[in-house]
Amino acid sequence: MAAIYQAVYRRASSLLCRLHSTYVRKMRYLNELKEDDSLCRQAQTSGTFYLFHNLSPFLQKVGKKYLVPQLSAAEMKRILEKFRKTEQWIEKSVLIGCSDEHVPHFALDLGALEKSVVESELTGLFTDLRKALFVLDEKDSSLLASAQSLLQWHDSHQYCSKTGQPTQKNVAGSKRVCHASGIIYYPQMSPVVITLVSDGSRCLLARQPSFPQGMYTALSGFCDVGESVEEAVRREVAEEVGLEVDSLWYSASQHWPFPSSCLMIACHALVRAQQAEISMNSLELEEARWFGLEEIMEGLKREPRSSKQANSILLPWFPPKQAIAHQLICEWVKQQTSQPA
Repeated sequence: MAAIYQAVYRRASSLLCRLHSTYVRKMRYLNELKEDDSLCRQAQTSGTFYLFHNLSPFLQKVGKKYLVPQLSAAEMKRILEKFRKTEQWIEKSVLIGCSDEHVPHFALDLGALEKSVVESELTGLFTDLRKALFVLDEKDSSLLASAQSLLQWHDSHQYCSKTGQPTQKNVAGSKRVCHASGIIYYPQMSPVVITLVSDGSRCLLARQPSFPQGMYTALSGFCDVGESVEEAVRREVAEEVGLEVDSLWYSASQHWPFPSSCLMIACHALVRAQQAEISMNSLELEEARWFGLEEIMEGLKREPRSSKQANSILLPWFPPKQAIAHQLICEWVKQQTSQPA
């Protein structure tokens, strides 16, 4: 029996090593493309391309599913020729990843071309990213969010903030350089804390006026300069709902492209049940209230935007599973249901 266990362990270890090696090779290959313009330019001739139009990704609907097509370099060349654009347009693209077989992936925005004509040519639609994120699987959603953020960053950083001179991107799009001053600009993300507050038996969710009807989510806010994550969580909870955090712990993080490339840092926070009276900041929130376990579990069953009863009463619903707020809520439910009665 011991020999069988050892054989299984060796096989599992071998598989883990191979997976690790594949990942390491991918990361080093991508780093080479970012650092070597000639190598990246060569990779563009064999890579695949994800298309955008004014930052809206291109999707195709097959049956009831939405797919993100990858165009080959040859297909990309054909489309550019059809619209009488030179192959130099390819250099407007940005590197967004690669396959395990080292086929590089690029994103290219065709905003200067007629949208409807491109859609007709490729039999698909350019779709608002907010909508696209919730009809695609997690892998495609994450890739499109990263691609759009990078394209948007390049669009808004075409000039040096010190000299006012034009900046130039490297071929991969991993940086921009002002040759007048020598300043190198790198794409950045803004840190945002998103916090699910609990008093031990309830969790606190809120909504802003801009939210879809019936949607509630965890509290969130940008980190101030010089703040730690812990300080930002305590301040945001105090500012928005007038509660003092007793303890907090980190859950996970997620890139989020709105409003412009944020790093969502998800935390749980506990307040004392005896001091749980909400004092809402109406300048930031439309509503904030406590939810019990049963109401949360019912809300998780509802489809987004489908919260009306027959008598037109709005029932609460929560962010879909692609959003890290959904993960926080599910973690809270799991913690509540695993507690001894």
